Amino acid sequence: MSSSSSRRRTSHTTPRRAAGIALAGVAALIATAVQSGAASASPAQAPHSGKINPAHVAVKLTPSQRAELIRDADGAKARTAKDLGLGAQEKLVVKDVVKDADGTLHTRYERTYAGLPVLGGDLVVDTARSGQTERVLKATEATVKVASLTPKVSKATAEKQAVRRAEALGSKASADQSSRTVIWAASGKPVLAYETVIGGLQDDGTPNQLHVITDASTGKELFRYQGIETGVGNTQYSGQVPLTTTLSGSTYTLNDGSRGGHKTYNLNHGTSGTGTLFSQSSDTWGNGTTSNAATAGADAHYGAAVTWDFYKNTFGRSGIRNDGRAAYSRVHYGNSYVNAFWDDSCFCMTYGDGSGNADPLTSLDVAGHEMSHGVTSNTAGLNYSGESGGLNEATSDIFGTGVEFYANNSTDVGDYLIGEKIDINGDGTPLRYMDKPSKDGASADYWSSGVGNKDVHYSSGVANHFFYLLSEGSGAKVINGVSYNSPTSDGLPVTGIGRDKALQIWYRALTTKFTSTTNYAAARTGTLAAAGELYGTSSAEYKAVQDAWAAVSVGSRSGGGGGGTTFENSSDVQIPDYPGSAVTSSITVSGRSGNAPSNLQVSVDIVHTWSGDLQIDLVAPDGSTYRLKNSAYDPTPDVHATYTVNASSETANGTWKLRVQDLGAQDTGYIDDWKLTFP
Repeated sequence: MSSSSSRRRTSHTTPRRAAGIALAGVAALIATAVQSGAASASPAQAPHSGKINPAHVAVKLTPSQRAELIRDADGAKARTAKDLGLGAQEKLVVKDVVKDADGTLHTRYERTYAGLPVLGGDLVVDTARSGQTERVLKATEATVKVASLTPKVSKATAEKQAVRRAEALGSKASADQSSRTVIWAASGKPVLAYETVIGGLQDDGTPNQLHVITDASTGKELFRYQGIETGVGNTQYSGQVPLTTTLSGSTYTLNDGSRGGHKTYNLNHGTSGTGTLFSQSSDTWGNGTTSNAATAGADAHYGAAVTWDFYKNTFGRSGIRNDGRAAYSRVHYGNSYVNAFWDDSCFCMTYGDGSGNADPLTSLDVAGHEMSHGVTSNTAGLNYSGESGGLNEATSDIFGTGVEFYANNSTDVGDYLIGEKIDINGDGTPLRYMDKPSKDGASADYWSSGVGNKDVHYSSGVANHFFYLLSEGSGAKVINGVSYNSPTSDGLPVTGIGRDKALQIWYRALTTKFTSTTNYAAARTGTLAAAGELYGTSSAEYKAVQDAWAAVSVGSRSGGGGGGTTFENSSDVQIPDYPGSAVTSSITVSGRSGNAPSNLQVSVDIVHTWSGDLQIDLVAPDGSTYRLKNSAYDPTPDVHATYTVNASSETANGTWKLRVQDLGAQDTGYIDDWKLTFP
């Protein structure tokens, strides 16, 4: 499925994607240890397990209330930038504000440097009712500063290179659509760069919006992403459904005045423009088949209405931007176009008619999926590449599934299958499976260090699998007549908490914890923080989030997995670039007897733009060292690994340290989290 955003980027290289949450109090929200060393603060708890904490629920804001909060934040942005220690040339741009019932404000900002947009410079500031800043979550921990604002490579050169890149990828009628100078900060040290957008058409007829980021000093391509992403959805019609339309004189139009004025247009197989607003003298639309052009219009109009209601009634969100304004839909795009896409530039949904123009892609989960790309763009803005791109795509699958269940439509019942009605594979199988993603032949069931190199529709499998496990649990079961059998990477069971709670946790993480560079490790951190705020860190819901992530190979289980005890330090520690000295992060182990085990588990989560630079050691309480990782050529980002150490000669109790040193220049990062698990 597809979406477009000026903030998504796709590249041959994966950017740094985990975001560190700074300032006081957040360590407890992300702690998973039975016992912990440094991370010992304690947040407010939910009343009891299973009941949501109303203090941490976002209040429903009217468009005028939201606009007022944004104006207030905008008026204070210079002071906020100063308080955050930003440089003299850096300025903040307010993007969104979420307000909790207890008065906490989550203000999302983008950033500029010397008047230039900073791509990857977004951040979220949490402010208590008292006005005190509680925590800051940044897409990059790097200092935003460049040596010179004078390019060494001309913009024309960058544009020509971008056009050639588009042509090499199969683009037709490629042409420079726009170009601007930016600061690129999403993958390491910030640099002066050009962002060039190439228009035309992709090789399958999809509109082209290829964004290419070029280093303005060297001419090297740093990053690229397709602004309109491709995919497919459920094409089964929804049967006879009510539609909200507008009557003017004797003519009805597909104009939903009760939902922000959502309009549905007929492109009549065109590929540009708005098309013609559906209108007729009767308020009965379509006949349930493709012989009537209004059938697809009715499905799209219904899907938009249900998606609007889902977000409003489930999360208190008023429209995609949360400003009470509707997008619009276009149907009958192109000829036999087997796709649908969301485009930020028009703030609209577009549907093709499928193979042979026989199966319009206008079903509930398509509408929910595609329009959720718009929600992601207007909240976290997850980069559409690597792990963050997988999370972006999974978010649309997750909320599209939520829309389908919410509708409670007997013709298209809720399920955890994506694209199960269109028969895109020609054999009756769905496009994607949330319970076991690998059944599609390409998606990932579990996280691995290379998962970010997959197409985002396949790397999304990790988060889709997590969401299914969190909602329904592992093992064989039948839901709404569909059989599922969800495995776990560690062979241990997961008990689900229900889809409604899982949706609340994911939405809060998306809107208040994720940034443009969030990866799977940071998504775990963010969803745990969300679960801790909503249900308490000692709740069954919080532990289920831990277990569901562990079941897809992201982090450890509650209690350390197979009945062990885990000690954790989740405080960020910056790693200085070469030739800087080694840094350490400490965990104090207590309450153990005798020596450490021969199979001590050391789980390490490090955010770094070039993992091969890093040398990692475990330092025992008596100073003995155990090499976990040597520095070697490896351009992949981040380290997310669990090492087994024979520490049987060491006393268990005492202060253990993780020691990390950067032995290669030009790349940066930080220790995000590490754990010791005693089986």
